[in-house]
Amino acid sequence: MKVVVSIGGSVLVPEPGADRVAEHAAVIEDLVEDGCRVGAVVGGGGVAREYIGAARNLGANEIELDQLGIDVTRLNARLLITALNEDSVTAPATDYDEAGEALRRGDVCVMGGVAPAQTTDAVGAALAEYVDADLLVYATSVPGVYSDDPNENDDATKFTELSATELVDVIADLEMNAGASSPVDLLAAKVIQRSGMRTIVLDGTDPERISRAVRYGDHEGTDIIPEGAGEEPTYWAQNEDE
Repeated sequence: MKVVVSIGGSVLVPEPGADRVAEHAAVIEDLVEDGCRVGAVVGGGGVAREYIGAARNLGANEIELDQLGIDVTRLNARLLITALNEDSVTAPATDYDEAGEALRRGDVCVMGGVAPAQTTDAVGAALAEYVDADLLVYATSVPGVYSDDPNENDDATKFTELSATELVDVIADLEMNAGASSPVDLLAAKVIQRSGMRTIVLDGTDPERISRAVRYGDHEGTDIIPEGAGEEPTYWAQNEDE
C-alpha cells in the first residue's frame, strides 16, 4: 500500500518541542514496517503565520511571503526527518520527481512547500497523484470536513462521507466566505477530484488516528470517495479482525 500523509504544521509542531514530532515519526515508521510506502508532506502552521505576519508588516510582497512560508514548511519537514530512522531521506524533497524517486527507492519521502501560491494541502494531493498513491490522508487540527467553520458556527455539520465533486463544492462555498477556514484548500480538492484519489480528512493531533485510518480504514473524520468507487476499499494495510 502506498500512502501520502499531509500533516498540518499546527498538528506536527503546535509549539516548539520534540514530543509530537517523535510521535508522528513513530507512526510513520510502524506503517513502513507493515509494508507501506509512505510520503509525508508537512505544513507551516502557526510559526509560518507569525513569520509571514512580521514580514508583511515589513513590506514584503505576496510572493516573498509565500517563499517565507515555504522555508518554514521545510524546516518543519527537517524536524520530522530528524525523528525518522535511516530509511528516510536526509532532506526535504523540493519537487515531485525527487519525491517520487525516494519512494521508488523505498525511502520515506518528506516534503514541505514547493512553489509560491500553492499550499501544502495542494502539494499533498499532487504528490499522491504523481506517485499513484492508494490513499491520501490529511492530518488536520479539526475532525473532518464541515459545512461551515465549526470554530465560528456551532450549527456547522460534519460530513462523514463526500464524493470528490461534493468536496470541491463544499470547499468553494467555504472559501467564498471571508475568514472561513477549511481543512483542505480548493486547489487540493480539485486535484483530488481529477485524480480520483481516495482521501481521508481527520483530526491528526493524536497520530495514532492516522495509524488506524491507514491500517484499518477506521476513523471519525471524512471519507472522500472517488466517483464510481465502491464504499468499501480493499487495500487497507491490515484487517482489524485478524
